[in-house]
Amino acid sequence: MHRHSPIPIGEAQVQERLAGRRILVTGAGSGHGEAVADLFLTAGAQVAALDRQWAGNRPAPSAQFLACEADITSPQAVEQAVAQAADTFDGLDGVVNAAGIANTDWAEAVTLEDWKRVIDVNLTGTFNVCRACLPHLCAAGAGTIVNLSSGQGLQPFKQRSAYAASKAGVIAFSKCIAMEWAPVVRVNTICPGAVDTPMVRAGYSAETLRDQVGPRYALERIGEPHEIALAALYLSSAESSFVTGIVLAVDGGRSYH
Repeated sequence: MHRHSPIPIGEAQVQERLAGRRILVTGAGSGHGEAVADLFLTAGAQVAALDRQWAGNRPAPSAQFLACEADITSPQAVEQAVAQAADTFDGLDGVVNAAGIANTDWAEAVTLEDWKRVIDVNLTGTFNVCRACLPHLCAAGAGTIVNLSSGQGLQPFKQRSAYAASKAGVIAFSKCIAMEWAPVVRVNTICPGAVDTPMVRAGYSAETLRDQVGPRYALERIGEPHEIALAALYLSSAESSFVTGIVLAVDGGRSYH
C-alpha cells in the first residue's frame, strides 16, 4: 500500500464559498490559525486575524483583512479586539478558535502554574472569545463558531494530562453552547490529529514524525494545516447549514468512534 498524499486544492475550488462572511480567527499568527485565515481570505471572507503578539510580521490591514492583537486569557483584551473587528467589518458572522498551547509533562510533574496556563489559554480563552462574539453573531444571524479541540480530547495518552483536559473541556463547552445558542448560532468542534505545525514540530523531530508518529495513523502520515482549514471552511459555510454540535475528528484515522 502506498501512503496517501493530500489532494491538492486549487484556489478556484474555494473561491466565493465564504463571500460576504466576516470571520474572526484566533491564533492566526501561525499553525492552524494562519492556515485558516489564509484559506478563508481565498474563499472570499473578510478576516479579522487575532494573535497574542504579531511582533514584526503584523500584516497590513485591507478591506478584507485586519490583524488584531490580544491575549485571549484576558476578557478585556478580547472584548476590545472583537469590538475592533466588528467595527471594521460592520459586524461578525463567524469565529474560528484556533489559538492554543501544549504541555507534555507527566501529571505528577505539571506545575500548578503550567496547569492553569494551559487551561486558561485552551479552554478559558475559547470561552472568552465565544462570549465576546455572541452579540455580533446573533445580530448577523446564521452565525458560526468552530472551536479547535484535539484528538487528545477524544483519546488522550501519556504526558498530556493538562492538554487533554483542556481540549476535552473545549468539546463539552462547545456542545453546551451549541444547544444554548441554537438556532441562531451553529457551534462545531474539530479534533485534529498530529499536524505539521510549529507546536508539533517543537515536540517531535522530523524523523520521529515521519517514522514513528505518521505510521500510527491509518493514512500513514501526519496532517497538513490546510487540511484542518478545509474542515473549518466547511463548518463555517452554508454547506453545513444543518450541522451543529458535532465533534469532527480530522486525524487521518487516528481514532475511529
